[in-house]
Amino acid sequence: MRARDNPFRTERVLRVRYRLAGGTWDGLLDRFDALGRRAAIVGLHGTGKTTLLEDLAPRLRARGFGIRELRLDTETPRFEPGFLDRFFGSLGERDVILFDGAEQLGWLARLRFQRRARGAAGLLVTCHRPGLLPTLLTTSTTPELLSGIVEEILGTRLPEVSSLFEKHDGNLREVLRELYDLYSAVEV
Repeated sequence: MRARDNPFRTERVLRVRYRLAGGTWDGLLDRFDALGRRAAIVGLHGTGKTTLLEDLAPRLRARGFGIRELRLDTETPRFEPGFLDRFFGSLGERDVILFDGAEQLGWLARLRFQRRARGAAGLLVTCHRPGLLPTLLTTSTTPELLSGIVEEILGTRLPEVSSLFEKHDGNLREVLRELYDLYSAVEV
């Protein structure tokens, strides 16, 4: 199968948005306010932390905040020299910092970052373990969630989804990558 015909190609997978369970978006944002707009989205790899952070951005904008996005990961584990000086120098008092991958910073760098972020209207980070900031939400996955996502992408259910969920320990990103590879091998 050609990449552009693969139902699990990146553009299709990225259209799948975070499915907030057990609450409302307004309720989640109200909780963020109650935490002093300093909080963390906590969860294992592939459980939707980044997608949730992305989906909160327009909702925060609708509440009158500016959004300043930062990202670190294993491929880019630190900021370029001078970047944070420029970043914090241009930060406005109505800006909320959305920082994906905050655990990439060492503990001292995290403390410095949090101190410098005090001038912002808010700081929301993603991390794999609690403790960096008060937890706003812990992300998790289920075989049913995966089944719903796959059905949204394919338009039909796949019976092997539960075994893929188990194989990848609930990491939806890895399951979707494997499905991409499986569909790539299909002869059309």
